[in-house]
Amino acid sequence: MNSREKLEIVCAKAWQAVVEEPLGEWTLRWADGFTGRANSALAVGDPGRPVPDALEAVCDFAHAHGIPPAVQVLEDSELEREVAAAGWREQVEHAAGYRVSVLTGPLPSGPSRGAEVLDQATPEWWDLTENTTAPSSAQRHVVTTGKVGYGVVQADGVTAGAVRGAIVDDWLHVARLAVAPEFRRRGLATTVLHALAGWGRAHGAGKWVLQVAVSNTGALALYSALGCSEHHRYRYWGPATRTCEDRQS
Repeated sequence: MNSREKLEIVCAKAWQAVVEEPLGEWTLRWADGFTGRANSALAVGDPGRPVPDALEAVCDFAHAHGIPPAVQVLEDSELEREVAAAGWREQVEHAAGYRVSVLTGPLPSGPSRGAEVLDQATPEWWDLTENTTAPSSAQRHVVTTGKVGYGVVQADGVTAGAVRGAIVDDWLHVARLAVAPEFRRRGLATTVLHALAGWGRAHGAGKWVLQVAVSNTGALALYSALGCSEHHRYRYWGPATRTCEDRQS
């Protein structure tokens, strides 16, 4: 595998679906609809069969698990061209953004007063990042599996910002950064990220990786200011009409 594919494997290990099944080197994933990453086939490497046949297997898996068929594919790769040739289309309706920039950089150092990284997610952390204090079993599985830390930052006596970090090898994978609307533009996102970077460094990480929708210009600017640059991009693809029939119905 090339460096882009290897980094996608790192990111997948940091955000594990409830059900994961191999399809050659691809991974079929299900997490009851919680995030595109955990409910699409990670299409990197060789699926062990022609791409049109592999996409049929993606369809069968998705139909069996009650989710829309989707594949996560490296942008401008030969595989992406084969997916397009098989009649699939860019999944432009993907709620969080169908084009994603994968950013990397060295772990930064900086002030983190008022921030800490917890071993368990608090109700306030869940409420801020997922808009619930009663996560589903699928949400809980994806968010808590692995070596995970939950960054929080306090302001005016409440949890004003939160973020998730996961250690995979020497990488710190960063996700679910959120700051309450009334506390934005105070530098709290940077503060909690500095705390998370320190936590990652203490657990053997030397660099971090983040997956950010290309349309999220604010987040891209924030991470650029923290020393991140784009490593590669991926896109979500879904079947066009009548290219993915439910053969099990």
